[in-house]
Amino acid sequence: MAILLSVNRGKPEPIPAKSAVTGIFKRPVEGSVEIDAQGLKDDAIIDRRHHGGVDQAVYLYFGDDYEWWSGELGETIAPGTFGENLTIGGVAGRQVSVGDRFTIGSVVLEVTSHRTPCMVFAARMGDPGWVRRFHRAGRPGAYCRVIEPGSVEAGKPVKYQLFEGERTSVAELMAQDGVREIDPEFMRRALTAPVHYKMRADYQNRLARLF
Repeated sequence: MAILLSVNRGKPEPIPAKSAVTGIFKRPVEGSVEIDAQGLKDDAIIDRRHHGGVDQAVYLYFGDDYEWWSGELGETIAPGTFGENLTIGGVAGRQVSVGDRFTIGSVVLEVTSHRTPCMVFAARMGDPGWVRRFHRAGRPGAYCRVIEPGSVEAGKPVKYQLFEGERTSVAELMAQDGVREIDPEFMRRALTAPVHYKMRADYQNRLARLF
């Protein structure tokens, strides 16, 4: 059975070697935490142009991916290190697909897209080459929209429900980052699932230009 390993929340903190602040430094919190359509209550979201919003209200990362990274980096990676709101165990992170749902108590989350690494993430990890390294690994975690709000708490069971239509995994989506000419059939398949509204608009526009 899947389980909620950790609930992680951040506050504004300086970005290493920069003058700006970030909310990427998430740390585990105890007790019940409320989730609404915009995400976790009292969680810092600084750059709202690229983060937050209803279609990426909650970011999930997975225990098996952290185990893989621990082997790669030679150290134990604590929950929240990658800036995720919820750390979930018992699910194969690379296979998670758009439209999959996670139910934790009364909260229902629906996967919309993958996470694209940025230079703030690289600064947080202290590795200038982190963006490329994270992308090559193909373990992006998953952004979700909130279907049903409520509260969550670490240690609670998680019901994982697969999308019943054609599956497009977060790993597949991540592989398209930076690709200039995306396979039209891949885009058509992705559009049959409830993808992030920005991705939907991008893929629809790309397909329209083909005709």
